[in-house]
Amino acid sequence: MKRGNRSTHLCLLLAVAVIGMTVALSMSAQVQTQTNTSAGPATTQTTVEHAEVLLVNGNDLVVKMEDGSIRHIANVPESARVDVDGQQLGIHDLKPGMKLTRTITTTTVPKTVTTVQSVTGKVWHVNPPTSVILTLEDGTNQQFKIPKGQKFNVDGNTVDAWGLKKGMKVSATKIVEVPVTEVEKQRKLTGSMPPPPPAPPADQPILVASAAPMPAAPAAAEAPAALPKTGSQLPLVGMLGCLFLAASLGLKSMRRAS
Repeated sequence: MKRGNRSTHLCLLLAVAVIGMTVALSMSAQVQTQTNTSAGPATTQTTVEHAEVLLVNGNDLVVKMEDGSIRHIANVPESARVDVDGQQLGIHDLKPGMKLTRTITTTTVPKTVTTVQSVTGKVWHVNPPTSVILTLEDGTNQQFKIPKGQKFNVDGNTVDAWGLKKGMKVSATKIVEVPVTEVEKQRKLTGSMPPPPPAPPADQPILVASAAPMPAAPAAAEAPAALPKTGSQLPLVGMLGCLFLAASLGLKSMRRAS
């Protein structure tokens, strides 16, 4: 493509874009739209659920509900927190036996979104009761669909689509009300530690295990420091004398025999 043709093509594209923007701006300027939202009285509902922790495995939680049913809560997020005695605990801090309480507060607000569209122009063509083409104040023509039951103001008089004629200057207002409901839920999760084991009755003895003492080594018998008063060496001396006497008699008999 030559440079001149390329420049001409670019200018045409720019001209089409400018014309499109001008038409869009003129159409948006001719049809005025206003939106208003009104809110009704809010209603609040509170639901309380009680559960007991049975098992914690990674990010999976198994609890026993107040009605006895078992509920498995999978993939509990790390950001989830339980308020236990003023401490914020995560999923990995929960222990079996802990009591959990979840309070859900649901606030419902009914709202009505009202959209008002108004247009003023001269009837260029009408196809009752479905559509009408109006010549707007900037001289452009625009087609509008006629809603069921739509009324037009012609010189202070109210007419329907069948009463429109070419050349009439009319103004019309379309009001659409759409009811919506805004629901907001607030969740609060609290818990408590399991109760301590009960103490034994007062009249029941408490056994305390302790190591048995080692038996003491028997003490060595102490030798008496002195013989008792009743003891004497006379029997020993007498026995020795008898032995010597017997030896002397034996020697004497042997001599006689020789």
